[in-house]
Amino acid sequence: MDNTPSPRAGRKEWTALGVLMLPLLLVSMDVSVLYFAIPYVSRDLEPSATQQLWILDMYGFVLAGLLVTMGALGDRIGRRTLVLAGAAVFGAASVAAAYASSAELLIAVRALLGLGGAALMPSTLALIRNLFHDEEQRGKAVTLWTAVMTTGISLGPVVSGLLLEHFWWGAVFLINLPAMVLLLVLVPFLVPEFKSAKREPFDLPSAVLSLGAVLLVIYGIKEWARHGYEPLPALAIGMGLVLGFVFVLRQKHLAHPMIDLGLLGRRSFGGPVFVSLLAMFATVGMAVFLTQYLQSVLGMRPFDAALWSLVPAAGVAVAAPVGAALAQRIDRAYVMGGGFLLSGCGFLWLTQVRTDSALWFTLAGASLYVGGLVSAMTLANELALGAAPPERAGSAAAVMESGQELGGALGMAILGSVGAAVYSREMAGALPVGVPQAEAVRETLGGAMAAASQLPGGAADAVLTAARDAFTHGMSFAAVGAAVAMAGAAFFSFTWLRGVGTTGRPAPSPAAPRSATRTP
Repeated sequence: MDNTPSPRAGRKEWTALGVLMLPLLLVSMDVSVLYFAIPYVSRDLEPSATQQLWILDMYGFVLAGLLVTMGALGDRIGRRTLVLAGAAVFGAASVAAAYASSAELLIAVRALLGLGGAALMPSTLALIRNLFHDEEQRGKAVTLWTAVMTTGISLGPVVSGLLLEHFWWGAVFLINLPAMVLLLVLVPFLVPEFKSAKREPFDLPSAVLSLGAVLLVIYGIKEWARHGYEPLPALAIGMGLVLGFVFVLRQKHLAHPMIDLGLLGRRSFGGPVFVSLLAMFATVGMAVFLTQYLQSVLGMRPFDAALWSLVPAAGVAVAAPVGAALAQRIDRAYVMGGGFLLSGCGFLWLTQVRTDSALWFTLAGASLYVGGLVSAMTLANELALGAAPPERAGSAAAVMESGQELGGALGMAILGSVGAAVYSREMAGALPVGVPQAEAVRETLGGAMAAASQLPGGAADAVLTAARDAFTHGMSFAAVGAAVAMAGAAFFSFTWLRGVGTTGRPAPSPAAPRSATRTP
């Protein structure tokens, strides 16, 4: 066994990591940056209801659908090359989006933003595998990567609200431009090129199959969550699963597959992918409820609600370093399982939130679950990245992120459906006679608020009180579902992943192997 210590990263590598984190932050922010800007976009571009949904969703759909393809492409042509190409596309698309003159053009440009984001995200994570060969340093780098990615999603509405108070809606896209220019200037000097030395052909049919499978499944799940069961979303999910099955069969018979199925079958890689899916299931599923709770139940302005929603990041600042330190001393499986259990306790805490609960009580529960989740996901990302050979790091990172995207879509659909079912059941017998738009009131809290605006004071208060109580009860049931998912992730970590991440065990291939090329 080779006990030669792995080379440690210096100032140049850490500076390179800082440069790579800035576009990651912006790519994550673009998932949610339009939430507050969409009313202004609607006023200027006058999109139809369907076009408005595509403006919001197109970026995430294309991003999720192309992650696997871009991860494999980066392994073949070079991750630095792909980062630079992604930055150029993302920057140019940001300018085009800011000055879009029609809804159709904005939808098309949002697709280009998704293309650029898909090129950037797996490459930034894969480059960590190449820049940091020392296991302890790589753990710190992955902790930073995970924190930046999750913070970006929460920060998007805050930045959007701040910019919209002073500028027009296009400013939410133009903030991307300086970071992309900085990336294009500095990356060639700070980040060496990494790619496989093997001249593996790129399989276009596999890329088409993976794109179709992920797009159809996530589209179907989101539509199911939004409108309930309908034939078209169900058909989309079915077709996506069929394409995914064909994709897997093709990978088995290719000499140079896009995804290494053998790697996915390893406990050290497939296990972290699965628990990360469960983590994003709980995170995204509950984020929708907390945002509505702050705005529609507590009555906060959108910008104020967005600022308060950043408070749980304090849990990350405490839990992530503690988790990383513990992982140096004991089996990472136990630390990950503990993080998931901590997160589950946070979700159970949220089951006690009521319409009149103090704000600090709600934010404390959210901080608990966010801190536990991020600390566990950091270790899962690190474990999976360490299990992948350096020449396959891009594909491995893309599979991890695709699993997280799918988990988020499932969480939104399943936990959202649980909360909606509880809300509708409780509102069915709680409405006074003569309430306008009764069907809309029974379906959503937003519908209840719209109907209450047309009623006299006493009746409006009765409708709002009933709706807010029903929504909060629905959020409690959704939190139970998230806690169950976290208990499952903890159990899986304790049993299936035990011994995989034992302290002192070096990650596979800590240094760049002979099969990978590294050029300045």
